[in-house]
Amino acid sequence: MSQQSIVQRAVESRGAKMPQQKDIVKIAIQMPGAYPQLIQLDQKKPLSAVIKEVCDGWNLPGPDNYALQYADGVQTYITESNRLDIKNGCILRLTKAPGRCAEDLYKGIQSMDLGVRCDSLKQLAGVSTDVTFAQEFISRDGHLLLVKIVEDSNESAVIMTHTLTGFMELMDHGIVSWENLSSIFIEKIASFVNAKATDASIQQVSLDILESMVLSSHSLFLQVKHEVTMERLIAHLQVTNQQIQTKAMALLMALLQTAGESDRQNIIHSSGSVQDEMAHYLYVLQSVTLNHLEPRMRTPLDCYSQEQRDILHGLRQAAFETESENSLSNEKRRSLCAKEFKKLGFSNNSNPGQDLVRTPPGLLALDTMYYFATRYPDAYSRFVLENSSREDKHECPFARSSIQLTLILCEILRIGEPPSETGSDYHPIFFSQDRLMEELFCVCIQLLNKTWKEMRATQEDFDKVMQVVREQITRTLSSKPTSLELFKNKVNALNYSEILKLRQTERLHQEETLAPPVLELKERLKPELLELIRQQRLNRLCQGTMFRKISSRRRQDKLWYCRLSPNHKMLHYGDVEEDTDIPPIETLQEKIPVADIKGLLTGKDCPHMKENKGKQNKEVLDLAFSITYDVEEDSLNFIAPSRTDFCLWTDGLSVLLGREMSSESMRSELEILLSMEIKLRLLDLENVPIPDRAPVVPKPPSNYNFCYDFSQTEQ
Repeated sequence: MSQQSIVQRAVESRGAKMPQQKDIVKIAIQMPGAYPQLIQLDQKKPLSAVIKEVCDGWNLPGPDNYALQYADGVQTYITESNRLDIKNGCILRLTKAPGRCAEDLYKGIQSMDLGVRCDSLKQLAGVSTDVTFAQEFISRDGHLLLVKIVEDSNESAVIMTHTLTGFMELMDHGIVSWENLSSIFIEKIASFVNAKATDASIQQVSLDILESMVLSSHSLFLQVKHEVTMERLIAHLQVTNQQIQTKAMALLMALLQTAGESDRQNIIHSSGSVQDEMAHYLYVLQSVTLNHLEPRMRTPLDCYSQEQRDILHGLRQAAFETESENSLSNEKRRSLCAKEFKKLGFSNNSNPGQDLVRTPPGLLALDTMYYFATRYPDAYSRFVLENSSREDKHECPFARSSIQLTLILCEILRIGEPPSETGSDYHPIFFSQDRLMEELFCVCIQLLNKTWKEMRATQEDFDKVMQVVREQITRTLSSKPTSLELFKNKVNALNYSEILKLRQTERLHQEETLAPPVLELKERLKPELLELIRQQRLNRLCQGTMFRKISSRRRQDKLWYCRLSPNHKMLHYGDVEEDTDIPPIETLQEKIPVADIKGLLTGKDCPHMKENKGKQNKEVLDLAFSITYDVEEDSLNFIAPSRTDFCLWTDGLSVLLGREMSSESMRSELEILLSMEIKLRLLDLENVPIPDRAPVVPKPPSNYNFCYDFSQTEQ
């Protein structure tokens, strides 16, 4: 059994036998080469008197040169300020007083003997963790001595490691400001980080020092950002030394946390375009940080938690300013709460916590809702009250939408997924926001309300709206916005109608109808298909159509028939009876040579529409057309029985006049014919990608000696 264990048992047994007093602590005190002392420490007695008694017990002169410190764990000096932390059974050690130790080390560091210097710096690195020693050493300007060693950089790697470690421990106490350091010192520390061939221990401590500098002041942040490049930090993230990786990641996080929005982007893009390795580490950083939200996402709401119930009621009270709620009876209060929770959009209005039991998103949905309600109270109240005033079926449920939106954001940001070894899909917006998840939610919940109104959605359309919102968020994030404001502007510009247009365009791309070779094929097919439509129009004119005459009294009791001759040279027309089917061409008495037709007029330009100007409704105007003929500009006026007949006749007459067809019916039919023809021609190319450009035709060979001449008979 070790001496320390014996001392421990002796202290405990002695304490068990003797009665305890309030200010008496039973401890053991050790000193190398001496038998331990078991004493009863009176906490009211000055520490200097206690040390004198201990020194007298070992016959040691000069008690002022000694101090007590813990023998186990962190060997902290005992002072008047921390002596009350001493417990029964503690083991202390009599050692040099911190002032004497600081003086000895101060001199040892300046020794000409290399071994003494090295030992002194090594010991300094160990004892500098104690604030009492640090105060004594710094009061002698010992830290400036360490700064001088670093600035000169004439020492070995071992001595430099001890120097930097001791300096870092001293500065951690906050006794001296980091801003008092010289630019030369900062440049030297940065050079240790930037150097490719430097001792790993030196680089590790240097990264630690730079992190503390960055977090201490903005001016030091600017200097460090200027001195340390992202390439070197990325290189440190790639080494096998886990300590250096951790310190490099910590420095990177410190730079990003301290930087403003513009500075963050400058840090990320300081090395020009983001390379694959850089993108991977930014992705890993983003993934690890966002995954801190996973515990909340995996934790269901606890209905017995008073804190969580208070947050739920806080959401309700923030939306509805309930007056004198406490004066109501329990039954009326429950009824009022249930009614307001229903307006908030909870499915289970009597126990809204049940809506948040599902994981994911669990408590994270409650966090995002509460953040929105407290960070943007006006927008929150406007959302809830606006939907409360709508009809029930058109109401956008805030709570249900928030829970689903939080889940969508978790899936898009891949919260809960470990970072991939090859992943590089990071979001620049992440590095411009301290609370990306919550801020994205605040923008997107308002977007959801806007999209709900644009789609004129009802409760049955909830899933459709969420699909559109997911698409809006995904498309906007894929454009890599660098700030929340830019994301907000882009996602709001991407309204429901734009989503529909994009879907249509993508569908056409998937069908390869917009590929350049397919578009070229369409242009080649158009003349043939247009000719087909022309022939159909002329055939329809040859078949003829029955029209009604509109008299000045607007009576529609007279019918007349018009048709084109089979040789396309004569237009025959005449009055017919109502029960006539298709009259023979010989029965139509009137005729107009096609060669005499001068023009085709439509709508309000028609003579019979001008005669009754102001009396014709839009429906009649849309069906009216006329042809002018002869030198005297006579006209034959038509009112088509339907819009289809109007398109057929105006197209057919345009063909007879040698003009282009322009009706909407022609455009629709042409598109249908082109689509069918293209699909038929591409059947053999299914699942075969069509290149945008034709492959390059190779140059002809220099000779054709490889060709076999069949004209020569074989011997």
